[in-house]
Amino acid sequence: MDLDSIRIFDRVAELQSFTQAAEQLNLTKSRVSTVVQQLEQHIGTRLLQRTTRQVRLTTDGERFLDGCKALLNDAEQLKSMFQPAASGLHGSLRIELPTTLARDVVMPQLPEFLALHPLLEVGISTSDHLVDLVKEGFDCVVRVGALADTGLIARPLGMMAMCNLASPAYLSQHGTPHTLADLAQHRIIHYASKLGTQGAGWEYRIGPKRVVEPMRCALVVNGADAYEAACVAGLGLIQAPAHGVQALVNQGFLVKVMPDLTAAPMPVSLLYPHRKHMAPRVSACVNWLAKVIEPYLAQAGQ
Repeated sequence: MDLDSIRIFDRVAELQSFTQAAEQLNLTKSRVSTVVQQLEQHIGTRLLQRTTRQVRLTTDGERFLDGCKALLNDAEQLKSMFQPAASGLHGSLRIELPTTLARDVVMPQLPEFLALHPLLEVGISTSDHLVDLVKEGFDCVVRVGALADTGLIARPLGMMAMCNLASPAYLSQHGTPHTLADLAQHRIIHYASKLGTQGAGWEYRIGPKRVVEPMRCALVVNGADAYEAACVAGLGLIQAPAHGVQALVNQGFLVKVMPDLTAAPMPVSLLYPHRKHMAPRVSACVNWLAKVIEPYLAQAGQ
């Protein structure tokens, strides 16, 4: 039993797939399967239940996986002890971020983080769709909105205030809405992470209650940049996070409307797979992301 075998088993167990583990590790599926079989023979127990459709940990496999993560983390920390003191953390990080948070918050401050840890290699995705953190190999993701029960660790970062917007050209042509009744003469641009889905209309709050006013949809987009650009082009009204569009408001490209009928603030959370046995580089990244995002959300919500 060696660390490479343990790393292979760890990937198969996390992804619940020999095929996906092989792709991530750049190995053949047969090689991954052989390594796991040899590991089971060496341990003397079955670690995984295999069927034609799924791979699941046995009870012994769950216990073994927990020990593997501790061992891999210890190995990384042991290796770091012999790195030059000035080199700091090393290895790769994969992060998924909402487009506007990446653009406005993380990227401007990323040089400082990389200057502290020059041996890190950081990969950032801003795809504006819900990634599968484990299956796609991300170390952490920042997610906006309500969370499903995924079994991941979720660290709340704050709330994202919402606002309603239109372009000056759109308002000049269609008039400025002030009441719910006015919305019958207007159209909305809908944001959906997956095309083919469409919102019911205009969202607003009455106390703690969420209410939706039916409204004609002009366009559906699945990216934050396209969502803002469509509004600037005069294609309809949008409801968007206030922090992400403030620059367009300041420059006169967009105008805030109906300030008393905004959608509820959306929670922003930092997700990662494990609290225990977290690699030092991942722990440092999680803490740094929280440090730069939390104050920004607090300021934007004022």
